[in-house]
Amino acid sequence: MLNQPRCRTNRVMPYLSSPAIAGRELELQSLLQKRGPIWLEETNLKLDEVSSAFACALHMHQPTIPAGIDGALISHLQYMGDHPEEGDNHNAEPFAKCYRRMADLIPQLISEGCNPRIMLDYSGNLLWGVNQMGRDDITGALRHLACDPQMQRHVEWLGTFWSHAVAPSTPIPDLKLQISAWQHQFADLFGDAALKRVKGFSPPEMHLPNHPDTLHALIQALNQCGYSWLMVQEHSVENPDGTPLSNKQRYLPNQLVARSSTGEIAEITVLVKTQGSDTKLVGQMQPYYEALTLEKQLLRGREVPPVVTQIADGENGGVMMNEFPEAFLQAHRKKNDNNPAGCGHGHTVAVNGSEYLELLEHSGISSEGFPKIQATQQHRLWQRVGEISNREMVSEAINDLKAIHSDFSMEGASWTNNLSWVKGYDNVLEPMKQLSADFHQHFDQKIAIDPSVTRTNSYQQALLHVLLLETSCFRYWGQGIWTEYARNIHNRGKAMLSRHTS
Repeated sequence: MLNQPRCRTNRVMPYLSSPAIAGRELELQSLLQKRGPIWLEETNLKLDEVSSAFACALHMHQPTIPAGIDGALISHLQYMGDHPEEGDNHNAEPFAKCYRRMADLIPQLISEGCNPRIMLDYSGNLLWGVNQMGRDDITGALRHLACDPQMQRHVEWLGTFWSHAVAPSTPIPDLKLQISAWQHQFADLFGDAALKRVKGFSPPEMHLPNHPDTLHALIQALNQCGYSWLMVQEHSVENPDGTPLSNKQRYLPNQLVARSSTGEIAEITVLVKTQGSDTKLVGQMQPYYEALTLEKQLLRGREVPPVVTQIADGENGGVMMNEFPEAFLQAHRKKNDNNPAGCGHGHTVAVNGSEYLELLEHSGISSEGFPKIQATQQHRLWQRVGEISNREMVSEAINDLKAIHSDFSMEGASWTNNLSWVKGYDNVLEPMKQLSADFHQHFDQKIAIDPSVTRTNSYQQALLHVLLLETSCFRYWGQGIWTEYARNIHNRGKAMLSRHTS
């Protein structure tokens, strides 16, 4: 066992305690809109001196479950530490080490003269959970990565949904709530200045909606919350003519276009995560070795370095727990040995997503010049619907296409396409939809009249349970204890709303 404090119960908040997930909506929206370049002030890379690049991200998550003392809401990480005899729970401390270790690896490489980069995606559940547990070793390490000026050239934080919800099956009104809740949580822990640097978004499970109205609502919410770009899985998108992205296209930024059923358009820049979900891709730093095989390619008539973008769970499996640190160090050392200055003509470099996009824009290539793409299966849909549409036409076309083509689906696409987040989970989805509907029926009109309602304890407690019920884990692990956790959270949320409306 590592020589670190074990997961503890003596600092657990009662389940009615709430994380910082609401109350500053207008303030944060103002802070994050119309931000200028941030990474250009820090970067030491020059695109004309680089032949190719790689951008790696680590995704970290632990769900919140009603399994503490007297049913308290606690982090699953804490539950693992308190019940080491169950299943793989003995990995609690190795997981905890994974959550904080980049605060050791990045400074180590810098001290060796290397020029490392990493993107970090931590769920709101996890950020809240380690804080609940009093794990100052983890929170302090993350604060160093988020706030230390020396780290700001090397570490990029990505936004995500607060409770690791999967977008296609999340009620549309809650998409923006999930996004905003994470921003509140991050700012509460690390400050507004750190949040202002968060420009990219990582959807849980890389799950991109392809239903026109869900996708449009998601992109619109990301734009409203100030995000500049989105990471997407390669096979979750297609060209406007329905063809897959070309081998070269997936290494360049694209512009995702979302058309709603009624013809409204929302767009956002995307970087494409290539290949599948195998953690070995990042665990063994495959993106670096793949980038070594690439050369500059044309974008808007100019030669630019392609970027291999990849994300993996940062803690799951033996490769990520045990092999990744040395592989990460080795890849950056090799890169540095081949290119002591950290960059130079003909060399491959590490880069972060926002850094890469800002460098492109600085060189005169903005998002208007990126290839237009759309969510998978939408070519079939729009081909059937035509240029002018409404919700009834789109719904009818979807039903017709499902009847004709067994492979047609509006469930979206993710890095776990062998799993469905919908089929067989009516006992979770229906209560989830109902709790969301009841929440909005109770609060939306009040907030329209008085936005300060979002600061009240009653609102934040109800919101917490709505968001928690949408956590993907309550479906990922199948029927049993996890669906029981969902039922418990639903009943609590329902009881709260009943008290407020009685």
